[in-house]
Amino acid sequence: MSDVQQPRDQVGVAPPQPGDRLGQARMARMIRVDHAGEYGAERIYAGQIAVLGNTPIGDLLRHMKEQETHHKETFSGLVVKRRVRPTALLPIWHVAGFALGAVTAAMGKRAAMACTVAVEEAIDEHYSEQAASLSDEDEPELRATIERFRLEELEHREIGLENEAELTPGYRVLSRVIKAGCKVAIAVSEVV
Repeated sequence: MSDVQQPRDQVGVAPPQPGDRLGQARMARMIRVDHAGEYGAERIYAGQIAVLGNTPIGDLLRHMKEQETHHKETFSGLVVKRRVRPTALLPIWHVAGFALGAVTAAMGKRAAMACTVAVEEAIDEHYSEQAASLSDEDEPELRATIERFRLEELEHREIGLENEAELTPGYRVLSRVIKAGCKVAIAVSEVV
């Protein structure tokens, strides 16, 4: 054993080895957290549809859920293809996502849309950081997927704003709480 310790990155994983452009551990964290996030987003829309599915915004919610399902299935495929361990927190995100969607929908259409705006802004920030960290040599296909999905998340944000999200009583507080929850979920899903 040597007294010299290998440098570690921010979450305790050894840095990429020579010839490992992106780094297996870093790539696995990206795919793991993106899969978890899309899984949670799909569950949020399922909760909103359970409450508001038969209202005038039901079709919008189903449209956004379909896109989230496609995103989740894409990352599910990458989990298998790249042999990435999914987060152990999926059972929690299953319940928590549905509950967040159902509770905000029970507060009314505007609150459901406020939830959408907050979640999608957090995801936009997350995906933007990921895409910026990938060079064209690293993972061009993964980077393109992240960028494409980020644009669809921004579409959801716009739908929320067009449907009066900002008129929700307590909008700023609700938005901050949901964004903080998303950031915590992202951080723990990367490693757990």
